Amino acid sequence: MTSADEAYAASGPFEGPEKLLEIWFAPSAADCADAASSTDGKYGLRRVPRAIWEEMLDIVKCKILSVVEGTESDAYLLSESSFFVSPHRLILKTCGTTLNLLGVPRILEIARDHAGLPSVYRLFYSRKAFMFPERQLGPHREWKAEIEFLDRLFPNGAAYTVGKVNGDHWLLYLTAPTSGTSSNGSTAPSSPRLPPDENDAPQAGPSNVNAVPPADNPVDDADDATVSDYTIEILMTHLSPEARAPFFSKAPPEEADATAGADGMALSSELGITELFPPHLTTLDAYAFSPCGYSCNALLKWRPDAGQDPTHPGEGYYTIHVTPEEGWSYASFECNVPLPTSPTDKATSVPDLKTLIRRVVDIFHPGRLTLTLFISSKDNDATEEEEGVSAVEAAQRAFKSALTLPAKRADRGDDAVTERAFTGLYKRTDKINYEFGGYDLAFASFELR
Repeated sequence: MTSADEAYAASGPFEGPEKLLEIWFAPSAADCADAASSTDGKYGLRRVPRAIWEEMLDIVKCKILSVVEGTESDAYLLSESSFFVSPHRLILKTCGTTLNLLGVPRILEIARDHAGLPSVYRLFYSRKAFMFPERQLGPHREWKAEIEFLDRLFPNGAAYTVGKVNGDHWLLYLTAPTSGTSSNGSTAPSSPRLPPDENDAPQAGPSNVNAVPPADNPVDDADDATVSDYTIEILMTHLSPEARAPFFSKAPPEEADATAGADGMALSSELGITELFPPHLTTLDAYAFSPCGYSCNALLKWRPDAGQDPTHPGEGYYTIHVTPEEGWSYASFECNVPLPTSPTDKATSVPDLKTLIRRVVDIFHPGRLTLTLFISSKDNDATEEEEGVSAVEAAQRAFKSALTLPAKRADRGDDAVTERAFTGLYKRTDKINYEFGGYDLAFASFELR
């Protein structure tokens, strides 16, 4: 990358939509060689010193701002988005003109040399269509170049475009799992399960069962036999002026860096971000950028025995990033925490998918948004057999119900969030369910009526 390229990238509009890289080096944390010998949860990739990660991030062109250490993972807040490290998996999410994929070769070296993880189990790379593709650098200038870059590293990859090529669409590259099995004989990644939701219409058959148990009721072994992997994303553009305004810094320029963390936490509380999930389950880290912008990471201890047994994961995350400038406003929400299938009247419970979507949209008031649920096929198939509807179709119903139907006050959650409730209704412009190698996707786009 030349100095002229860097100067061009530093001027003009900022690219909010992120490049999302997720690399699994083993099917589960329990499959790390040093898992049994660890006494503090710091094994596998979590043993890698921060300075080593900083060296890799220099290649990507971003910096670590802060870090929160959880019971099962570490959440790094970056100058351009986020970096999550678990013993067996890492997630690198970067916006702007960062060179996300150029970090992959160094990541593979680090995993081999510092964590004893010499091979990749699975890799996923995805992103929304860029607003300003001409401003990207290196292999990120076009999707074809990104595919070619990854194909040179991974011979078993496959690339997909989901959605309208001349409109909102989502790009995905994934590799097939390598040979080998987890400790329980399954090659499915070991992460939370998302069961079906029956929000839009009543269905015959057994009633839904929440994926998340009450905080005082641990999950039993039968539940762990069906755990799998999923990620929900809400990608929003054309934010309303009222929603964008709080994300412009009020601090004097000379004080902005010193107060960025405190300002970010205050803004999180003011807007209801701290109430998206029960605060007692959440460890939040936030940053308010100057002159504008916002990022936060949250680690969520959705299971009371999280961190005690690597075969039973119980800690997830959510992350939010906001680019508020008019003309290219953007906000993203991403979460891998298992959500209940139906609303609960307990303030201490994790929200169901429909309620969570409404809470997020109430904060950002997007004119357009894209939602994706990415879930392992094993879980999707099991849900369809047991409940009569697949998890991805249940998610599509939740998407539609949350965004196209008027919400009752009780659906929105606590009063603090309700007071700022956004009353806009949307129309769905695209709906696609897709089957990939070992994973299924629910994709939908909406725009304000």
